[in-house]
Amino acid sequence: MATLCFPIAILLTLLHQAEPSAETSVFVLKGQDVRLNVQTNVQLKEDVDVLFWKFNRLDNVVKYPPNVTFKRYRGRAEFSERDFSLLLKNLQEEDSGLYDAVVSGNNDRNVATYLIKVQERVEPPVLTVDSVSSINGTCNVTVACRGQNTSVNSSCNSSTCSQVGGERRRAETTTVPPLSVYVAGGSIICNHSNQVSWAKDTKEFKTICLEKDLYKHRAHTHTHTHTHTHDYTHTHTTHTRYTHTT
Repeated sequence: MATLCFPIAILLTLLHQAEPSAETSVFVLKGQDVRLNVQTNVQLKEDVDVLFWKFNRLDNVVKYPPNVTFKRYRGRAEFSERDFSLLLKNLQEEDSGLYDAVVSGNNDRNVATYLIKVQERVEPPVLTVDSVSSINGTCNVTVACRGQNTSVNSSCNSSTCSQVGGERRRAETTTVPPLSVYVAGGSIICNHSNQVSWAKDTKEFKTICLEKDLYKHRAHTHTHTHTHTHDYTHTHTTHTRYTHTT
């Protein structure tokens, strides 16, 4: 009995290895095309085997032979008879899902599995300075990074940033990619990205701190000048009154 089970176990192992073990995730920018290749050697038995590309295990996209593109995908999908690959065109968010290549004959055999995720290009974020302070001669900057219905506040020095509080986002935007704030190359960078695109806004750290010092200097000069002018006016007025009385 054991001698019979051993070859069967080997056969099951070989069959398992011949099929893709898990889906391959592919991220696609909205409006772009993607080509899906079979993931194992495919040889179709004439007059027996038919290859299908399916969407979410239910909808047929194409079949071969003969080469047929099903109605919903006409103009949006192309099948290659040379290598059995599938070209999907102008992908939209509703095209996200599972795509399988299945050889159907005496037995069904999966020869490719892809999990397609269509994403929009991220919107450019906006980085603003909320406050600037100096502690023991070290400049500290609090910034707000905003983008696509989400925002994050961070406290930064010349080398690093730390988040202040949690990220705030609207309830309907749970799928919006997160923002990140960090220091690189002497600048504070607000980065907004997903798997297919990225955008950033930057502010030079030194410039922010210099503007603060310049503002303080101008404010101090203005206050000093105002006080001096006030004293002069008061003295001048007193002298005028004294002359008038005499």
